[in-house]
Amino acid sequence: MDKDQELKGIGDKVRSARIAKGLSQTKLAYSIGKDQPSINRLEKGNVNPSYLYLLEICEGLEITLSELLEIKD
Repeated sequence: MDKDQELKGIGDKVRSARIAKGLSQTKLAYSIGKDQPSINRLEKGNVNPSYLYLLEICEGLEITLSELLEIKD
């Protein structure tokens, strides 16, 4: 398993979901009590998010964790 690729993949999914919801990084961050740079780091794959952080992201995006992590063929 390539951890860097996995983290980048999660970040890409967060970015795609955020854009699909019409949210900026700043608006998403504000809605969950984080700052914009933390969302930026997550989307770039520069942070290994905890389970609770991913739940907060999903809450801000109004999606479930399974929707966020869904694998599309």
